[in-house]
Amino acid sequence: MSSNLDQLYRQVIMDHYKNPRNKGVLEDGALTINMNNPTCGDRIQLTLKVEDGKIESAKFDGEGCSISLASASMMTQAVKGLSVEEAIKLANIFYDMMLGNDYDDETIDLGDIEALQGVSKFPARIKCATLAWKAMEQGVGKKEEE
Repeated sequence: MSSNLDQLYRQVIMDHYKNPRNKGVLEDGALTINMNNPTCGDRIQLTLKVEDGKIESAKFDGEGCSISLASASMMTQAVKGLSVEEAIKLANIFYDMMLGNDYDDETIDLGDIEALQGVSKFPARIKCATLAWKAMEQGVGKKEEE
């Protein structure tokens, strides 16, 4: 990756960290998922409103490193309006990207999420980036069981 692209990606990550999108808590019977990453102290509370198999809204709260919180901000933006199946597919694409595997960016536009691809070079930080995504998967999984 060129240093200009690295710099751009760093700026996108820092923008989401300093100006998080969808920060807060949903009320009115929203699903609540709490997850933490004990290795670095990241803590996320994700609230989701899922209606008729579609993620209507998503918000997060918590504390952690810039990668963890920026990833949560990007994820909540990306999954709003998606079906549960589309959100799971997006999560799987994200995991492939985090592992440095080839990933399908043709069928789903990753948008800002692509700025996190450099995290794959730092195995210790992958858990930071995937925390909110794992919470989302757990949440929609609970909803599917109802």
